[in-house]
Amino acid sequence: MDHSTHHTGTTHDRAPREEHHDHARHAGPAPGASWSTAAKATLHCLTGCAVGEILGMAIGTALLWDNVPTMALAVTLAFLFGYSFTLFAVRRAGLDFTSAIKVALAADTVSIAVMELVDNAIIALTPGAMDAHLSDGLFWSALLGGFAVAFLVTTPVNKWMIGRGKGHAVVHAYH
Repeated sequence: MDHSTHHTGTTHDRAPREEHHDHARHAGPAPGASWSTAAKATLHCLTGCAVGEILGMAIGTALLWDNVPTMALAVTLAFLFGYSFTLFAVRRAGLDFTSAIKVALAADTVSIAVMELVDNAIIALTPGAMDAHLSDGLFWSALLGGFAVAFLVTTPVNKWMIGRGKGHAVVHAYH
């Protein structure tokens, strides 16, 4: 029996494999992205942001810096750690460094920006929080409260973006 007709490279033969390996299809719009998916993406982003934010606020506060440089350091470190968490995950999935950076930037920029805007607004608007010291409950309650509010505000943003194939939807092709 001649099996060569099954492996001739016909369109019929290639279509299932091309469709299966079409990662753009996985990264495309996900109609009706679930709240669970959005919450997981936001929690992933929040983890990196929280590490950077806490580190930045703690360093600035411990060094008795003014509010603006302390917040600038916290925001910078939040972006750095937020991107790093995604970068390491997609590198582990086999992506080269340059492509991994592009994926991390596409996946996390809006999420981190919204999270940082909300979190820092909460901290800045909480009376006395920016003048509190590391040993003050107000310092930690404002910081953690800001994270909670940022999570609640950022989750619908991520749901909307994932539903349109943007943000964390870009990373799903590499899981």
